[in-house]
Amino acid sequence: MTETTDIPQGAPQIEEIEEALKNVIDPELGVNIVDLGLLYGASYMDDGALKLDMTLTTAACPLQDVIEEQVEQNIGTLVDEWRVNWVWMPPWGMERITEDGRDQMRALGFNI
Repeated sequence: MTETTDIPQGAPQIEEIEEALKNVIDPELGVNIVDLGLLYGASYMDDGALKLDMTLTTAACPLQDVIEEQVEQNIGTLVDEWRVNWVWMPPWGMERITEDGRDQMRALGFNI
């Protein structure tokens, strides 16, 4: 399957997907995956499925399944088919955290 720049008819815009993914909370850090910078990108495939390029704070993260379940709960009503493409290069780094994410982490007691 290849990516397409066309959004399938009736499918949500990528911005809507990203907004829904702000409800997916990293269980270890308590901040949503968008503001943590774990979402590298979202696009539609030529078969109409949504592809999410995502990473984790570490490749050894034991909570990958938990995050995928939260993704399903938050976008499953928006799109029929989706898949996560786990990306390890470039690795996640703290520079990917948005200012909102930094504020959330500070509120949780992180020194960032």
